[in-house]
Amino acid sequence: MAVKAATRVSTCDGFGGLPVKTQVCTYWLAGRCNRNPCRFMHRESPPPQSREIQLAPAKDVRGMQSRKMTWRSPKYKNPETATLSSYKGGMHTSRSGQSSHQNVLANTGNENVHMDIEMTIASSSTHGDIQAQPEVLKAVRSEPENFSSQKAKPKQCKYWVTGNCVHGDKCKDLHSWFSGSGFTLLKKLEGHTKAVTGISLPSGSNRLYSCSKDKTIRAWDCHTGQCAGSVITDGEAGCLISEGSWLLVGLQTALKAWNLQHHAEFGFGLLAGLVCSMVLDDDKLFAGMEDGSILVWKLNLEALTLEAAEMLKGHQGAVTSLIVGSDNRLYSGSRDCTIRVWDRKNLHCLHTLNRHTRAVTAIICWDNYLLSASLDNTLKIWAATESGTIDVIHEIKEDCGFIALCGIHDAEAKPILLCSCNDNTVRLYDLPSFTERGRIFSKLEVEVIEIGSDGLFFTGDGTGEISVWKLHGVPCEETAL
Repeated sequence: MAVKAATRVSTCDGFGGLPVKTQVCTYWLAGRCNRNPCRFMHRESPPPQSREIQLAPAKDVRGMQSRKMTWRSPKYKNPETATLSSYKGGMHTSRSGQSSHQNVLANTGNENVHMDIEMTIASSSTHGDIQAQPEVLKAVRSEPENFSSQKAKPKQCKYWVTGNCVHGDKCKDLHSWFSGSGFTLLKKLEGHTKAVTGISLPSGSNRLYSCSKDKTIRAWDCHTGQCAGSVITDGEAGCLISEGSWLLVGLQTALKAWNLQHHAEFGFGLLAGLVCSMVLDDDKLFAGMEDGSILVWKLNLEALTLEAAEMLKGHQGAVTSLIVGSDNRLYSGSRDCTIRVWDRKNLHCLHTLNRHTRAVTAIICWDNYLLSASLDNTLKIWAATESGTIDVIHEIKEDCGFIALCGIHDAEAKPILLCSCNDNTVRLYDLPSFTERGRIFSKLEVEVIEIGSDGLFFTGDGTGEISVWKLHGVPCEETAL
């Protein structure tokens, strides 16, 4: 019987390391080979190498140079005469459109805490706006080389996260929840069992509120950081905002409001699908739905009156983000890869922006500019042109998709952009240069970023964990671990 063989792999002959063809016995593969010994291999993979391989010492990634990060500036007219103003001219978060308010959170001895005093979670009358002049981006546009080279950022040790790293202090990766300097982890709040989808700090309250896909809303004592109570909802929560003493929660097929002072509950009726985003504008409440529609109510929370909802149609995918500008416009981002601009008085669509190639996950306004984040790995900066259109003037491209955006000031009133990405990090960028100040690491993606004043902000990730952070002044040149 002639023995057939199939060429499967290449290996070395053991003499000088020359590659040779190694053949696998096809009869052995079929279980019918009767030759012993057979001159062909009775295995699907090559035999292990007999020579020892000397591994080169690991390089310190902190000193290595990374890929270039560049801006793309399409040709268009300079937007000197048109604006895209945000509320009070600053940066406004897109997921909740709410302010943060005065409370206190105590330091409880976390190893990353650098201060031993109580931290104040204070309100901000400007809704966390970043005050910036339009000229700063013009300066950036003329000197793009400033952003073409940045140092490679260290990675977090995935074995340290699970408590299994055997290298200890000699590990080349970070044993920390953040890298960079100028900010500190104050506390981690644990209790949710699934992704956090909303965080809010109502006015006059000493409690922080959060909602999750685990179908609960939790209240956290801002003095102790402990869970002060929870409510089980009818379905998973998609978003959470607050207005005065009212807490509004977008749920699966429902939208509810709770009065935190009088413990009253107010329902908006049965809805078609999950409420993905919400924003309040004077007497109007806008809700972005999973089916792509935007529902609008005329709402008076003081008198508890509610008019029938109007519906804005146009998006073909879930409305993930809503923001109201001071220019009588509502901006909506969607999983259909577009951003729509609406006249908030007559509720007509004015523009459809379609420069993203994947889902738009977050939008915010910064002075005369609109910033949009997408899963297409880009952060785009938009401005109005002289012709009345809105176009991309700059683009930041990363090696991962963007999820959430938020703006904040550090202790020296310098604007910082917080961007969560789907590689389980949050990037901190100095504005307007977009120089990376540092990174925050989490076990899963951070879906929510919410800010307080005095440099405090909160992140909620896919495991259900909420982290409390504090921004300080200008960062040092060295990386603080």
